[in-house]
Amino acid sequence: MGQNFSMFKKLFQKKNNADITPLITEQNNKLSKFKDFFSNLQLKFKKKPSTEESTVLKGKKDSLLLSKIKSFHQSLLNKLGKKSVNDEPIVGLEISHDEIKFAQLSNKTDKDWYLEEFYEHKIQSDQPNNILENPDFYVNELKTALANAKLKTKNVAFAVPVTSAIIRVVTSPLLSDKELENAIATDTLWDNLVQLTDNLKDYSIFHQVISRDTVKNTMDILFVASKLSDVNNYTAVIKKAGLIPVIIDVKCFSIKSAVDQMVQLSGSIEESSLTVVLEFGLDENYLMILHENNPIIVDIFLRAQDRDMLSRETIENHDEAETFMRRYASQLKQAISDYELKFERKIRNIKVISNLHNIETYLGMFRKNLVGTGFYLFDPLENVNISDATKAKLKKNKSEYASVIGLAFRKLDVFGYFKFVKAVKNINLLPDRESIISSKKTEIFSKIAFKGIAVFVFVTYLVFFATAMWRINSYNTKLIIYDSIIAEHKQLSELKMKLMTEIGMINKSLQLSKSISSNQSSSYKILSQIANSVPPRVRLTKLEYDGLKQMTVEGLATNDADILKLIRNLSSQPLIDQAALETMASGTAEGVEVANKNFKGFKIICSLRSGA
Repeated sequence: MGQNFSMFKKLFQKKNNADITPLITEQNNKLSKFKDFFSNLQLKFKKKPSTEESTVLKGKKDSLLLSKIKSFHQSLLNKLGKKSVNDEPIVGLEISHDEIKFAQLSNKTDKDWYLEEFYEHKIQSDQPNNILENPDFYVNELKTALANAKLKTKNVAFAVPVTSAIIRVVTSPLLSDKELENAIATDTLWDNLVQLTDNLKDYSIFHQVISRDTVKNTMDILFVASKLSDVNNYTAVIKKAGLIPVIIDVKCFSIKSAVDQMVQLSGSIEESSLTVVLEFGLDENYLMILHENNPIIVDIFLRAQDRDMLSRETIENHDEAETFMRRYASQLKQAISDYELKFERKIRNIKVISNLHNIETYLGMFRKNLVGTGFYLFDPLENVNISDATKAKLKKNKSEYASVIGLAFRKLDVFGYFKFVKAVKNINLLPDRESIISSKKTEIFSKIAFKGIAVFVFVTYLVFFATAMWRINSYNTKLIIYDSIIAEHKQLSELKMKLMTEIGMINKSLQLSKSISSNQSSSYKILSQIANSVPPRVRLTKLEYDGLKQMTVEGLATNDADILKLIRNLSSQPLIDQAALETMASGTAEGVEVANKNFKGFKIICSLRSGA
């Protein structure tokens, strides 16, 4: 359009030799206004979205709303979960062949932990004992320990030995939580991923998704299982002793819980993605490598004579001990080498957990056989606040408390608070854990409801109390002028009585006045007749009417004849029955000064006719 105007301009200028720029500018302005008007008109009458488009938009809005509701619900559950985790007291319980240990921890903050309760019970027996082989013996020992420990709660977390558990990290095709639940419910998942020699129904199984890889379309699942018979036997012993088992963990993971907590409390820069723990003792021997929370557990084989040697308080035959340590160290070297080759990560430090009396001597042998690898005893109470009385009870080698302290750090995860934190903190092999969690949920919601009702009652009471106090204050303010109000009330009451009396009299008068008929008309006629009866030389000075039948007429006259004429005239009137002279005197008239003494004053009584 602009080019057309330019061409038109050149042609027109060439032909007519005139400047038409103002004309073209005006036309361009008009065209711009027309374009703006047309654009606004298009927006005004813009086509409405189709039904299909509206459905899609509505679906997106509903999806967004649903997402917000789910996010709020998850946030609420996380808060409830964290609160329930912190509020649910649990005691760690460890039962070994020669000792029973109790430990309970509390925390004000995530960095401030206290060892509230700790008790060790030594089992007095010359014969080696096993809780599964001699349960009644351990029930009695546990009752004795419980009576002396004086715990504040009966909820306990217990750990089964590593030898009683199957621990694997399996890789599965990527599944949603719902698909994973369906696969587990139909027993197809574990049959394909975990080849067990026994029936799956004979195991108490716990699983947790550790990681998901959307690129490879796979996910890693932590699989932990233990024989149901073993778990039931452990829980039966605990229940018979009067305790309530709420968590059944595996010992290696209870130790890992203590290790993680110490790293967190110390603020160490230690690489948390790699933790190596060695349990070395009479009960269990294994190396646990946790690579990014994926547990790699290698059992260390011990012969019967090796266990016999370890049980001695002193090393009697150093050559025998050295030979044993070389065999033990070779198994460790193989496990470490396999890990370093597979993940290309160097293991430099190993935390040692041991209940051996001469552990320091064996640590020196470990360092001698595995040069370049650090071995040190792990202290699970290093960053925990402990009272002086409790410190006096503790052994020098605190590594043997790792499991019971790790269990004391455990909390019953009612709302899945640990689900996406760290899988190993959430392990619970208790067969009836779902019912326990359900009952705890009910208990928590009941407490919340009770607290809500209590808060509502308190607020209501507070409102009523505040209202009552405000009213009392208002009434007290009004009572200050009570005496003056009473005096004013008395004064106004007297005035009211006086006015009421006057009003009563006025009302009575008004009622009487209604019964009196007016005599204005008859009075006017009588006066008119009297006025017509007065002779020329007679002047009336006073008229009195008694309101009944008599009219008194007083006046002055020049002579007696005029008075007599007045009497005759009055007597002849229709409304006057009789007129009679009462008094007459010369030069006087009542109430009138008479200058001419020749005038005579008179007083005439007129009797009115009935009906006048």
